[in-house]
Amino acid sequence: MKIKMTYFQWVVAAVLAAVVTACASIGRPEGGPRDEDPPLFVRSTPQVGAVNFTGNKLLIEFDENIQIKDIMDKVVVSPAQKTNPSITTLGKKLSVEFRDTMMANTTYTVDFSDAISDLNENNPLEGFAVDFSTGDVVDSLCISGMVFEARNLEPAQGMLVGVYSNLSDTALTTLPLERIAKTNHLGQFTVRNLKPGSYNIFAIKDMNRDLKWDRSEDVAFLDSAVTPWAEPAEMADTLEAADGSDSIVMRAITRFMPNNVLLTWFNEDYKAQYLKDTKRGDRNRISINFAAKSDTLPEITILNGACAGKKIEEVAVLNYGATRDTLDYWLRPDTLIKQDTILVAARFLRTDSLQNLSWGTDTLKFTFKEPKKKKEKKKKKDEKADTMPQDTVPPIVFLDFNTLTSGTHEVYMPVLFRAAQPVDSVNQLGVHLHIKNDTLWDSIAAPPLLRQVDSRPLTYKMSHNWEYGATYRITIDSASVFGMYGNWNKPLKHEFTIKKQEEYSNLYINVSGYPDTVAVVVELLTSDEPMSRKPVIDGVAEFPNLASGNYYVRAFFDTNRNGIWDTGNVSQKIQPEEIYYYDKKIKVKKNWDIEQSWNLYALPIDQQKPHEIKKNKPKRKRGEQIKRQSDDEEEEDEWGNDSFNSFGPGGKSSNNAFGNYR
Repeated sequence: MKIKMTYFQWVVAAVLAAVVTACASIGRPEGGPRDEDPPLFVRSTPQVGAVNFTGNKLLIEFDENIQIKDIMDKVVVSPAQKTNPSITTLGKKLSVEFRDTMMANTTYTVDFSDAISDLNENNPLEGFAVDFSTGDVVDSLCISGMVFEARNLEPAQGMLVGVYSNLSDTALTTLPLERIAKTNHLGQFTVRNLKPGSYNIFAIKDMNRDLKWDRSEDVAFLDSAVTPWAEPAEMADTLEAADGSDSIVMRAITRFMPNNVLLTWFNEDYKAQYLKDTKRGDRNRISINFAAKSDTLPEITILNGACAGKKIEEVAVLNYGATRDTLDYWLRPDTLIKQDTILVAARFLRTDSLQNLSWGTDTLKFTFKEPKKKKEKKKKKDEKADTMPQDTVPPIVFLDFNTLTSGTHEVYMPVLFRAAQPVDSVNQLGVHLHIKNDTLWDSIAAPPLLRQVDSRPLTYKMSHNWEYGATYRITIDSASVFGMYGNWNKPLKHEFTIKKQEEYSNLYINVSGYPDTVAVVVELLTSDEPMSRKPVIDGVAEFPNLASGNYYVRAFFDTNRNGIWDTGNVSQKIQPEEIYYYDKKIKVKKNWDIEQSWNLYALPIDQQKPHEIKKNKPKRKRGEQIKRQSDDEEEEDEWGNDSFNSFGPGGKSSNNAFGNYR
């Protein structure tokens, strides 16, 4: 009968197995197993769980020589101290000297995570912590869980997790976290030695080490307060007899709950809004750059010259992207273009001292200086003067208007064009489309040439229901496309071939398990970045005309139904939109239709992301191997078990992941 084991038991079993199976190392002629055991705790002063502590130093002794690494990143003293303690090692001993005054009637925890290892073989001591109290009682409650990145379900490493007994909404930004811990390399955490009561729990990437959250820092929060508790339980232990046989015994323990808190961190993408810079690189264009994206365009008025008093939209064509942080104004009147200096009044939103957006007005100055012309070389005295009449007709300057697509074209893509200046008009009668029939070109109705995006007057597209495998030719007559300065295009001809139908495949994802009231969007990935996204309609997300290759699938709950994944907001208590991964790679072959069923809740959250695209891959211990399986089989983790933890929908865990027993 297979016995379900906790993560803690798996760690112990894996270490024991490694000791048994370790081979002799090179350079040890006497043979014998390699040391695979971490250091063992022997004693400490004060003792673990001591009360009425009055000193300023913690001394710990182990059974072998030790070393400590990454003190600043891994070792946490809780409650945190303003001045970091001095931590040193010598042989088998470790010393922690506290430099701040210890608070009265307070339980202190020194959590070393996996910073301590033996000196010779670098075997880490996982999850080691020492607690003691300056009062009569050692508080003993715990909160355990995991922290993932909301967008891609990567375990968060070295992230600060802490609690507040002050349940005010402003505590996170105004008060330091009361008790803290850090996530390990698997994203796991345990906030230890809590008093009875209710707590708000947060995770932050504390870049400035002030134990508070700044809006630019990564953050995670739980929607409701947590009340920790302890409960009696039993734990299975495996005992080995002298003859090598095993027996399982049950022993009484205390289990500390909750041990399944799931936090997903995000960044609000907050940036203070201000005018970053301005420039006039060309005489006919001025540019304004803001420090952050905006939903609102500035209000700009010309202050000098013949156009004084006019709004910028009356005398210029605006080109901008989706974030509206970079604005290019192409000036239209010749009198305005010829002005060496242009003054404008710009009224725009900017961040004030309270971090709120408020309207303000600045006077901006745009100056253009003609580049210096190169001096002509003086003619030699004996060089005869040119007696030919000078050409008084200036050469025609054509509008640069070209295609952006290659000769092989995707069946679902429009043909794109780009101009060197905003396009003023297109004569659709001068745009022609032909399809190749054997050696002849047959004329077909040409679709209109339109702006690709309304805010981008330089980029145009031609959309059509292209035929698989067909060859097309687009011709645009001269003077069919006019720029805003009166320039027109040269004749243009572009030939291209659409890929054949057998080069494509179709993928249909049948999605189930989610609430009927939720809109779901499925993203197709090649690594961990979306290459395409489709809404789930009637339970199916369709991805037609895919190239052959390996794909991964991710989905999110589109809470606001805008078709894109949205981050969270702390002050508004909005969580980032939930993410789910299909746990296997999908192989797409040419000319195949693939239908894949996917229940979003079939696996716990921490087991969903495919191993191949994980960024955080825990290191294996010496002597361990990853079991390789076929693509059709479920992949095991680096320990050989189903998962490190089992977080189901809503952060619920199917087994204890942290070994927080006593």
